[in-house]
Amino acid sequence: MYLAGDIGGTKTILALFDYNSGPHHPLVEQTFPSAQYPGLEAIIAEFCAQHPVSITGAAFGVAGPVMAGKASITNLHWTIDVAVLSDVLKGAPVRLLNDLEAIAQSVPILEPADVETLAVGSPIPGGAIGVIAPGTGLGEAFLTWDGQRYRPHPSEGGHTTFAPRNRIEKDLLDYLHQRYTHVSYERVCSGIGIPNLYAFVRDCLLQQETPEVAEQLAAASDPTPVIVQAGMSTEQMCLVCRTTLELFVDILAAEAGNLALKVLATGGVYIGGGLPPRVLPLMKRSRFLQIFRDKGRFSELLSRIPVHVILEPKAGLLGAAAAAMS
Repeated sequence: MYLAGDIGGTKTILALFDYNSGPHHPLVEQTFPSAQYPGLEAIIAEFCAQHPVSITGAAFGVAGPVMAGKASITNLHWTIDVAVLSDVLKGAPVRLLNDLEAIAQSVPILEPADVETLAVGSPIPGGAIGVIAPGTGLGEAFLTWDGQRYRPHPSEGGHTTFAPRNRIEKDLLDYLHQRYTHVSYERVCSGIGIPNLYAFVRDCLLQQETPEVAEQLAAASDPTPVIVQAGMSTEQMCLVCRTTLELFVDILAAEAGNLALKVLATGGVYIGGGLPPRVLPLMKRSRFLQIFRDKGRFSELLSRIPVHVILEPKAGLLGAAAAAMS
């Protein structure tokens, strides 16, 4: 029996897996409100008390960098230590993974229904694979082939400096420099970045705002779901929100192409996170792949790279389970 978890600032998902059933089929799964617990060890202790089994190994994907077996969770005052967790699990080995590393771990075992393919391409067996995931933040990771299997590697590529492609994006950069000393891709290509795009579109491009949407945004603790819903609505679409999402998708396409070049992702690029499935109709337009491939002398190379969108909402948990079993 293996224990796996997807640990975030808002919620923590834990699940038990049997080796013979594999990582796609949890025997037990439970969600906990993270902020109501002093640490992950308390959640694990409660979970194990409710489901008393002998744990062979455990792995947890965490929303933050992992250093020397320890991690701090963004938006929580938690320090997670594999030694402490192993004690709670009566000596079972424990592995911590960055949340994007966990999603990357899931890529080799994704099933056909778990992905939407935007470009079939011509993948090279054993070629590196890039993973980019705009959720609350922007995560990036990659996988390399070691001769027997793919191994994931974490990255903080989402915090690299945003590079505009055209006049509109240059104006966006100038606009955001009034707020931030450093404008990263996460500032313009994530859940926390979408409100920045919305403000730019409202103030600099369209100079208008839908009153109903403005009212909803004023009352919302998180404006991003409001913007996404209003921008993707087929009945009462908000033009400012729709333009915001189109700009977001353009920037995502460009950065996905950047990642493909950085790791030479001849095995493909996988786009995960919570946002892409919600804006999938925009990503399926030909414009997305045109921007992804618009890399000058390397455009022809990128035309051969497969591009997939991960639809499986619990890819991080699936990857953590695979890591525990390996």
